[in-house]
Amino acid sequence: MKHSSALEGQYNLMYYRDADKAEVDVVIESASVHIVGVEVKASATIKPSDLRGLKKLASLTADKFKMELVLYDGVQTLALGNGIWAAPISTLWGSI
Repeated sequence: MKHSSALEGQYNLMYYRDADKAEVDVVIESASVHIVGVEVKASATIKPSDLRGLKKLASLTADKFKMELVLYDGVQTLALGNGIWAAPISTLWGSI
């Protein structure tokens, strides 16, 4: 939340969870109504089930949805297809 206050423009940070228990850890919505979903995983691997909430949110928000991102404990940035990316959570802090 603190980082979003330093950015140009206005952003809303939310959490998504539906009746089927599909969830997304962070949903970022810009003032222009573009949406990015961010899922955070403690694992060094990504399973298809880890993408369930992101895919559900993307299907509900259609053309507003711009990107799906999984932050995980791995070391590679991966393109998982259909606008879904996985990136090491360590990239948030640069090289340490």
